[in-house]
Amino acid sequence: MTDIAISATEVEARTTPEQRRATIVGVILVALAGFVFWAFGLNVAGDLDSTFKLSLPTDRFQGIEWTVNTQLLGFVVAGILAFLGGVVLRRSHLKWTNRILAVGMVFFVLAFLAWAAGGKSFSFVGMLRSTVILSVPVTLGALTGLMCERVAIINIAIEGQLLTAAFVGTILGSAFGPWVGLFGALVSGALLGAVLAVLSIKYRVDQIIAGVVINIFALGLTSFLASRVLAEAPHFNEPGRFTPWPIPILSDIPILGPVFFDHSFFVYGMFILVIVIHFGLFYTRWGLRSRSVGEHPEAADTVGINVYRTRYRNVILGGLIAGFGGAFITLSQVPRFEENMTAGIGFIGLAAMIFGRWMPFGVLGAGLVFGFARGLQTKLGILGAPIPSEFLSMTPYIVTIIVVAGVVGKARPPAADGQPYIKD
Repeated sequence: MTDIAISATEVEARTTPEQRRATIVGVILVALAGFVFWAFGLNVAGDLDSTFKLSLPTDRFQGIEWTVNTQLLGFVVAGILAFLGGVVLRRSHLKWTNRILAVGMVFFVLAFLAWAAGGKSFSFVGMLRSTVILSVPVTLGALTGLMCERVAIINIAIEGQLLTAAFVGTILGSAFGPWVGLFGALVSGALLGAVLAVLSIKYRVDQIIAGVVINIFALGLTSFLASRVLAEAPHFNEPGRFTPWPIPILSDIPILGPVFFDHSFFVYGMFILVIVIHFGLFYTRWGLRSRSVGEHPEAADTVGINVYRTRYRNVILGGLIAGFGGAFITLSQVPRFEENMTAGIGFIGLAAMIFGRWMPFGVLGAGLVFGFARGLQTKLGILGAPIPSEFLSMTPYIVTIIVVAGVVGKARPPAADGQPYIKD
């Protein structure tokens, strides 16, 4: 009986959550291998080729492309996915589960794109470039949430901050030029951040409810003003736009140049913010105090850290970042305002923050994933893929659900996240 009990205990100890998740990921990869073998291999004509264009019409180096047999690529990718699934199922590299899953998904997407572009040419560089552009508002929204949640303030109001900043940027940009529009967008984002901070910190309103109220207020106000002001005075809906600023020499690098070094300053600003926030959080006194306030505000208070001031500062800084993201939408991406044009980007940003595990570089990677999902919707429509448009429109939100459901692993928020602090 004792031997049986010990054996059962040993089995239970060996079956950790990480091992169970590794098993699930391994099964998913093997199932994807079977699907790719059938859908992108057996069901594809053997003489069908897919062409990936690796340069844009405006690039210095032209004619760079890669042509591959669609069926052969499907078989090769199926083999790779099966191999990766077997590696994970052996549980020999548990700490690499996420990396192996990411590699597998890259190969799956490659086979999928080749199938969608079968017999056609596909601008792969254009796809990557649009991924970077579309990741900007998502990443900036996620950085807004990161700044707030690192000091234990949940910011559900990112959507409202982005939308309000986009509207203010449009109005002021139309009247006084894009730079004034940018300044107004930053101020509006910071003001809504201050409102959230006052409600959450001073009056200790439930942070979720406060964020929802701000979102509803922002949507209602911008929709009303858009119908009354912009509809009757369309010249206030022409803010102009910031044109791309190619970086000399770097923008001429094949493939990488147009993807990373030929954008408006908003894209460069996104990368700079990620680096600055990472350095600030983990290598400065401000970052140490912010993290301590988010993890254990009582202990932070006992060593002389002003918890309230730290939270106010971070939430308002997060609002500035959201204002920058809202300005990008109407002063760079689409130079006009449309009702509810953010369409859930703020909530996708929250998912990207969770996906990135509250880490700046993780947030950037997650933003690129969501940007790719949004870009994929457009590219597949252009290619005429035999997938209903409704399903293509669902792509970014399906990815959001998968991330929030924990498929990429369990993420731990700051310990005091969402808890109001009452000073004794």
